[in-house]
Amino acid sequence: MTTLAQTGMASAPSRHPAYLRLHNQVLAAILLGILVGWAWPSFGAALKPLGDGFVKIIRMIIAPVIFLTIVTGIARLRDLSALGRIAGKAFLYFLVVSTLALVIGLVSANILQPGASLHIDPHTLDPGKIAEFAQKAHERTVTGFLLAIIPDTLISPLAGGDILQVLFVAILTGIGLSMIGEPGAPVLRLCESASLLAFRIVAILMLAAPLGTFGAMAFTVGQFGLSVLLSLAGLIVAFLGTALFFILVVLGLVARANGFSILRLIRYLRAELLLILGTSSSEAALPSLIGKLEAAGCAQTVVGIVVPTGYSFNLDGTNIYMTLAALFIAQAVGIHLPLTEQVLLVFVAMLSSKGAAGVTGAGFITLAATLSIVPSVPVAGMALILGIDRFMSQGRSLTNFIGNAVATIVVARWENALDREALAAALNGRPAGETL
Repeated sequence: MTTLAQTGMASAPSRHPAYLRLHNQVLAAILLGILVGWAWPSFGAALKPLGDGFVKIIRMIIAPVIFLTIVTGIARLRDLSALGRIAGKAFLYFLVVSTLALVIGLVSANILQPGASLHIDPHTLDPGKIAEFAQKAHERTVTGFLLAIIPDTLISPLAGGDILQVLFVAILTGIGLSMIGEPGAPVLRLCESASLLAFRIVAILMLAAPLGTFGAMAFTVGQFGLSVLLSLAGLIVAFLGTALFFILVVLGLVARANGFSILRLIRYLRAELLLILGTSSSEAALPSLIGKLEAAGCAQTVVGIVVPTGYSFNLDGTNIYMTLAALFIAQAVGIHLPLTEQVLLVFVAMLSSKGAAGVTGAGFITLAATLSIVPSVPVAGMALILGIDRFMSQGRSLTNFIGNAVATIVVARWENALDREALAAALNGRPAGETL
């Protein structure tokens, strides 16, 4: 099994001075980026290519990492029924927790009323500002989404990078290798060696994380300014507070019921979380998450199935955002949504949220798709929150990321595929291979 310890991605805090630890470097880059963006807005906005470039080089390696992780994990299975069992448990978890996130966002909006004080005339809204998002939302259909999972060729997903297409082909390849047995052993060994190489490349690319984070944060503050946060502070505080409640209370209880601490898990993943905070993209931390969960004792097969599917089907932060933002817009323009329409909103959001990619702006497109089906809330109202979507995206990505980490550990435990000693060692700051 390929782990962080094998590839050099695991870091032992006791072995390196503080300034060499990735999470400290990323945190310093975030603070420096905020300072540069605030003091020199034009210069900060011009640093956008640094952040975009880093996210792009990480996306470059995502498809190979997912493909090799899934193929090697499934190929080792002697009982292929385990594959369906793992997927079934994962989707059951996704359905329950994602729906709960939608409901919590709805309840929070009704209690906090973040848009009630704005009193916006809906006729003054400019639909042109969100026309591009509305068009993309209009193109999203259930049939189109399902057909898009099937790639044009067997190898095109590795070039295109579509996560669900990569997952589809990897599962087929892994099942094929498992079924042919010994004749497929050379191919399996090749995949295992290639997996080591892929994770080593990830470790090299992560050295650029502080630079990419600095550029992305400087651009965000320089382009939008800190003043945009103050103008819609009610929605920002409501969303971040609700997301924090979901992480600490809901996911915290799920974690406790499964024998681990959500706070220790957050500490274990702090470098990845800071990276997401800076880049607003959970994809930037996906390869590292796969490696760290394996190092924490989750079976490679479980990690390979749950993490990639979770990035499309278990978007807790996006779900909270959709119901909360939809009611914020309704409140801001003075539209009262009865309980029946709020329930309809939850069901529509439950469907439209599936398949949203973990990249910047996907949540905004998904919200447009939801509002286009719920006629009571004007889609043009999304122009009210367009300016702060970059900041909201950070909260969505962080919540999505933590939710998928919890989901993987929980499914691994349900499947009896969790090394509890390795998990305890990782969450207590002792990477695999270290002793007390």
